[in-house]
Amino acid sequence: MELRQLQYAIQIAVERNFSRAAEKLHIAQPSLSQQLSKLEKEIGVLLFQRSTNSVELTHAGSLFVEKSQKILDMVEQLKKEMEDISQMKKGRLVVGSMPITGSTILPFVVPVFQAAYPDIEISLVEETSANLETLTMNGQTDISLLSLPLREESLVYETLLEEEIVLAVPPRHPLTQNNGPVSISQLEKESFIALKKGQGFRKLTLELCQNAGIVPNIVFESSNMETVQSLVAAGMGIAFVPYLISKRSFSELSPVHLPLEGKPARTLVIAYRKGRYLSKAAEAFVSTMKEVMRTIG
Repeated sequence: MELRQLQYAIQIAVERNFSRAAEKLHIAQPSLSQQLSKLEKEIGVLLFQRSTNSVELTHAGSLFVEKSQKILDMVEQLKKEMEDISQMKKGRLVVGSMPITGSTILPFVVPVFQAAYPDIEISLVEETSANLETLTMNGQTDISLLSLPLREESLVYETLLEEEIVLAVPPRHPLTQNNGPVSISQLEKESFIALKKGQGFRKLTLELCQNAGIVPNIVFESSNMETVQSLVAAGMGIAFVPYLISKRSFSELSPVHLPLEGKPARTLVIAYRKGRYLSKAAEAFVSTMKEVMRTIG
């Protein structure tokens, strides 16, 4: 049994399709099928049920993929420990991030880090908060930029930033005449624009409304905060947005951002799996991120 065969089985399980798995692995499909058949023959069990239209894991296959992920993760951690012991400057760091948060923070952090550590390769993984927690738990990211609360109990974290939440409204909205912060309870009859389900900030939007005793009337949904901002600016509704997003100008058509009563905020953290070896590169990235955030937060 070879490590590459474990990788092959994992990729097939992810894609549920030999052609796509082969493409992601950068090998020919016949070669992938041959390697899987060789592996199944060696271990004496069928890992996948194949049919014309689908590829599904067997019970044995599910156990095999789960264990394979742990084995490959241990191998990767061992490599990193050896690199640190030998004081190698080269390495690879997998950083997970929620798309919205990453777009506002990582452009400031990555250039600073790469200037200091030019031979460390950074691979970025963008996912919804729920998926990202699972990837981090499985060791498929070294560290991940997430917001509290975390669902996975196996994750530990370091606090990065307390980011205020503000209200985006159209330029001519009556609320722009307010002299002070806006109360969320007075937004009951407003039309809301929100991110799609599965994104952490959508959950935060619903929680803010629930705590204020209102149910938001969501009229538009998007997977992109830039689109949310543009729709607000066009007069289609209002939206809660993170403070750092509000400081960016996406286009000439921009909403007005107003403070909220009580200054609600979200806590951004750097998370990783409990007990996982944190490489020197990962420690340096976390340190760089904290330093940069002190200047832009």
